[in-house]
Amino acid sequence: MTFEHTETATTTADADAVWALWSDPATWATWDPPVQEVVLDGPFAEGATGTLTLAGPFAVPVRLEVVEPGRRYLDVLEMGELRIRIDHVLTPRAEGGCDLVVHTVIDGPGAADIGPMVTSEAPVALAALAAMAEGRPA
Repeated sequence: MTFEHTETATTTADADAVWALWSDPATWATWDPPVQEVVLDGPFAEGATGTLTLAGPFAVPVRLEVVEPGRRYLDVLEMGELRIRIDHVLTPRAEGGCDLVVHTVIDGPGAADIGPMVTSEAPVALAALAAMAEGRPA
């Protein structure tokens, strides 16, 4: 079974400001409500692994499958037979600012049930991320 969800936002912040937050896992808990902590075992680079702790607390292994500095990263969470892939893409706009797209794909048993829970805070997270990147309170 597969569940997919896409969340989008536009910010007046430049792509570098957004990327600075996205590429620093220590900030994730400040703009993504369910995240309590993220610890990577190395630098923010393709192949890096670590632990993402969600509210509960619930620790999940995380791996950075794709990192295209300044543009995109895709993290993968493994929860038993469930595989959660979250692709984060930013695209600069000609008139300034940038577009943000977060595409989540969940595969495995119960994906349709857990998917809405995993993505329910996505609008809040993107709004907080945009606010922080713009220098406003999240």
